[in-house]
Amino acid sequence: MKNSIQQIRWEFEQANRESLPVLYEKYEQDERAGVKQLITRFKKQEEKENQERIRLEQMRIYENEYKDYAYICGIDEAGRGPLAGPVVAGAVILPQNCEILYLNDSKKLSAKKRDELYDEIMEKAIAVGVGMASPARIDEINILQATYEAMRIAISDLNKSPDLLLNDAVRIPGITIRQVPIIKGDAKSVSIAAASIIAKVTRDRLMMEYDKIMPEYGFARNKGYGSATHIEALKTYGVTPIHRKTFIKNFV
Repeated sequence: MKNSIQQIRWEFEQANRESLPVLYEKYEQDERAGVKQLITRFKKQEEKENQERIRLEQMRIYENEYKDYAYICGIDEAGRGPLAGPVVAGAVILPQNCEILYLNDSKKLSAKKRDELYDEIMEKAIAVGVGMASPARIDEINILQATYEAMRIAISDLNKSPDLLLNDAVRIPGITIRQVPIIKGDAKSVSIAAASIIAKVTRDRLMMEYDKIMPEYGFARNKGYGSATHIEALKTYGVTPIHRKTFIKNFV
């Protein structure tokens, strides 16, 4: 007696990469349309994942180049440009050859995919650190220096000391660890991409909490950036404690 299509679907869903070819061979003679569709769907999914692994391997070029360093840490930030909220930095040390499919520059991902990857990074990373500089601090020392400060805090927040830093474009002052600045590094390094997701998701969640307190400004939608509705709210309701006064001089 043949297995039902539902039973076969369950087999495919439980299978790992190594056992899928066995299932293809087992059911290739099955003439039922539902079984043929299952095999086609899983072969397409497998091909998509194989292409993704090739892309990820290209994003490990720096990690492979510096593989003699035990703990390679990616560094990136989120929130340099908004009118409100902190600048947030992420620092992530991934295990060598760690596989996190669809890891990429946070700006290229949907909010849903960022949230999913955030959880996977937190689960698989050797260490994750987060640093922030407040709007008041940004006004006090300027956004570039505040970004460096947030990055230093993120590094100090790690529970492992990194041997090498892969930075998205910048060289952080006041750090003795060897640094490798990489232009557009969040699209070229899995470590920096992971840090960009940690920073972005952390900041977005914080801005959504601010939105609950000050809903007039639409922080859940604009994340503090200068959208037309945000600027209009600034003119209508005035400046909040989380606005960067040096960023809003042209609007109020």
